[in-house]
Amino acid sequence: MSVSSDAPESITILGSTGSIGANTIKVISECKEKYRVEALTANSDVKKLAAQSIATNAKFAVIADESKYTELKDLLSSYDIEVASGSRAVVEAAGRNSDIVMSSIVGAAGLLPTMEAVKRGARVALANKETLVCAGELMMRQVKESGATLIPVDSEHSAIFQIFDFDNPHLVEKITLTASGGPFRNACIEKMRDITPSEAIAHPNWSMGKKISVDSATMMNKGLEIIEAYHLFPVGKDKIDVIVHPESIIHSMVEYVDGSTLAQLGTPDMCTPIAVALAWPRRIKLNTEKLNLAKIGALRFEAIDNEKFPAVRLAKEALEKGGVYPAIFNSANEAAVAAFLDGKISFTDIVKIVEKTMDSFSASEPESVCEVMSIIQESYALASVQ
Repeated sequence: MSVSSDAPESITILGSTGSIGANTIKVISECKEKYRVEALTANSDVKKLAAQSIATNAKFAVIADESKYTELKDLLSSYDIEVASGSRAVVEAAGRNSDIVMSSIVGAAGLLPTMEAVKRGARVALANKETLVCAGELMMRQVKESGATLIPVDSEHSAIFQIFDFDNPHLVEKITLTASGGPFRNACIEKMRDITPSEAIAHPNWSMGKKISVDSATMMNKGLEIIEAYHLFPVGKDKIDVIVHPESIIHSMVEYVDGSTLAQLGTPDMCTPIAVALAWPRRIKLNTEKLNLAKIGALRFEAIDNEKFPAVRLAKEALEKGGVYPAIFNSANEAAVAAFLDGKISFTDIVKIVEKTMDSFSASEPESVCEVMSIIQESYALASVQ
């Protein structure tokens, strides 16, 4: 969809009440002349969704939890904002006529609405890594068919996107994703089992939702990011690696065949990769903290302790097997993290449950999004009772 350089671009935010969604609203509030809000969706935080809809003058507000429809309707009754509820309405929001769709729904629930935005050829700012993990082949095929533009919002993939030579991918020797190491980088392996949910969600560098914070603590997020990177960037599976970088200043690196390694640096603030995705191929000025390397003083790098953090190894196995395994890897993790946050399993049980669930399936290649959703539901249910 083309717009003049002076006309504001319209944006739909899927998952507006979460961390990425809220930061997206923060970014566009600094650039009100450049963006207008078409639609906002949320899972269940009806009061925050209503406040955001009013503040941004959104045209359409959707609450996925159908039991909250009446409350949302009442909160917005004095405003000219269309209201709807349910998962189908979330997909409808993604299909509305906006230039940009910020896909920031956490987990596999973001798959169908993201695919809807891709099908209509939108510019999709992708913060939902599970979409490519679960249905990467199908999603990228649809991107090519529809002419959609997919721009990653994860800080690591945004970094690669900014420094990757898409015209000459054969010159790329390696992609390296950086990992902070999470809150337990220096923890003794013997004490990992006793980690509590409150400890797991206390990330040292980033402010994120509970599920994503737990994924960082297990380093499951790096496993998901490896699979996502494979679909986003045309390199071999063996050319994607991870290194621990506690300061979270270098967000990722691309090594080329001549020995050059390019890195993207910045303070750990999600507003920057969000701004990159919204403004691409241009850039917009933000009032974010600027990088001061002299103040930071030193940057550290460490290899991953695969014994303490087996999730990365397991993700590489899922990617190598292909087919349904990345989707199983993702959905089993969602179920296990939910159980951990509810106090039903230990921290170290999360990866064990994912591995056990993967072992319960045989290889197959999903041929449709509906088939992927069926696999997601089946593996989530199985992981829930492991």
